[in-house]
Amino acid sequence: MAYVQIPKDLTKVKTKLMLGLTKRQIVCFGTAALIGVPVFFATRGALGNSTAILLMMGLMLPAFFMAMYEKDGQPAERILFNILRCRWFFPPKRPYKTENFYSIIEKEGRIFDSTEQPQDQKATKSRKTAGAKRATATGK
Repeated sequence: MAYVQIPKDLTKVKTKLMLGLTKRQIVCFGTAALIGVPVFFATRGALGNSTAILLMMGLMLPAFFMAMYEKDGQPAERILFNILRCRWFFPPKRPYKTENFYSIIEKEGRIFDSTEQPQDQKATKSRKTAGAKRATATGK
């Protein structure tokens, strides 16, 4: 008896037209062939077979990429369009600006140099040294 697998997620099922390819894949592969094959025959005499084949492959690869790549149910051109739209067409705008609290503190004069210590730190340091001097004077 024949066993047929039924996918659980029917949204990923795509209609196949010919040779197990979707309409989109047939169009992209046809475009790649229309670009690559004439370039190969035109450059084969001048560049040699190996270089002409590499040039043909380089020109056909973007069409193959567009036919095969899909992420999260979106084809490659949709993903590329979204990237372009987010980066260059509609760059993100900052909805609010924060206040720089360090500039406010600096205007008030509360920023100290690295050598200068605040008054309360000087007082605690002098108390500690005074206590240490008393302890050595009393012999403890």
